[in-house]
Amino acid sequence: MEIETKCLHSGYEPKNGEPRMIPIIQSTTFKYDTSEEMGKLFDLQASGYFYSRLQNPTCDMVAAKIAAMEGGTAAMLTGSGQAATFLAVFNLASAGDHVIASSTIYGGSFNLFNVTMRKMGIDFTFVDPDCTDEELEAAFKPNTKAVFGETLANPALIVFDIERFANAAHKHGVPLIIDNTFATPVNCRPFEFGADIVTHSTTKYMDGHDATVGGVIVDHGKFDWMAHADKFPGLCTPDESYHGITYATQFGKEGAFITKATAQLMRDLGTVQSPMNAYMLNLGLESLPVRMERHCSNALKIAQFLEKNDKVAWVNYPGLPGNKYYERAKKYMPKGTCGVISFGVKGGRKNAEKFMAGLKLGMIATHVADARTCCLHPASSTHRQMTEEELKAGGVPSDLVRLSVGLENVDDLIADISNALSAL
Repeated sequence: MEIETKCLHSGYEPKNGEPRMIPIIQSTTFKYDTSEEMGKLFDLQASGYFYSRLQNPTCDMVAAKIAAMEGGTAAMLTGSGQAATFLAVFNLASAGDHVIASSTIYGGSFNLFNVTMRKMGIDFTFVDPDCTDEELEAAFKPNTKAVFGETLANPALIVFDIERFANAAHKHGVPLIIDNTFATPVNCRPFEFGADIVTHSTTKYMDGHDATVGGVIVDHGKFDWMAHADKFPGLCTPDESYHGITYATQFGKEGAFITKATAQLMRDLGTVQSPMNAYMLNLGLESLPVRMERHCSNALKIAQFLEKNDKVAWVNYPGLPGNKYYERAKKYMPKGTCGVISFGVKGGRKNAEKFMAGLKLGMIATHVADARTCCLHPASSTHRQMTEEELKAGGVPSDLVRLSVGLENVDDLIADISNALSAL
């Protein structure tokens, strides 16, 4: 099936007389007739449900749909995109380990890695996504456990060279984790270019209506954990906290990563997505291909308008032919990139804030990738914890304005932007 069909039909196939829509199983617990039956579930010897902090049927059906959309073998919903990022990395790395990450990742992810996870004893090296092969090679250490990047950097809109970083990661026996939030599987399928794990903030385009917070982790099911067993003892040696199970042995390449993330990390940390949120996320997924096409077409027209406006210092949108990443975007995202544009207003930070205050249709909000147009000044909000040097390294200069183009009539949006710029 093509992606448009998967968005509607994957993950749940109703049988005769069953509800057409994915049902909301709003229950914390599940009844069994005998302790023996429940014991098999706890030992992971049978499939089923016993407590919604670990797994819930509604969440699993939506996760299965997203896995199909990405071309993966297994997936797990989380309570937020930040939780998905944390669990995906923490499932592989622990105290004393090392991870390589792109320096241009979302500010919240940067802070998670650079501050919080460092406190847990995990070391991070941040590399420029356009670094030389020699610089990338030098970033690896004997204790490196993963490489992390974003398909489209938020908000720098740098197009990550997935294939290049995947080859480097695999050369060193570690997986590549890709945050595919901005492109979505409609516009990019990182597994087809060598990525091993994909994460999303489902809060963004997947939900698309500013309604639910959530995240997801998807495993391609191709990385051979046992071939690198010395690097991944959590997957390749018995888990004494869960009946001595060796995940890579019992569940193979296809299921080991997500099973460990569920049985061990979700059990202990409880970053679960609610069944109601999963149900609402599924509604968003059904229209995702149609919405992404509109987001991209609107954004391209607005980027073209901004390029010609004399109040605008620069425009960054990978869909523009003159953009540095135009050819790379065509390789990885031939259908289009996303609805987010970064640009600078002449006059710097002060005029950028004045421009945003002058918008009537576009709203100032921390949110992005939504049906409604949103505008943000990252240096004073999402990335405010970063120094000027870190902002520059992350591709987020202090004059940058992030415009998340919605589904409104594009002429109305251009008129609103034009009025706000004219007032400068």
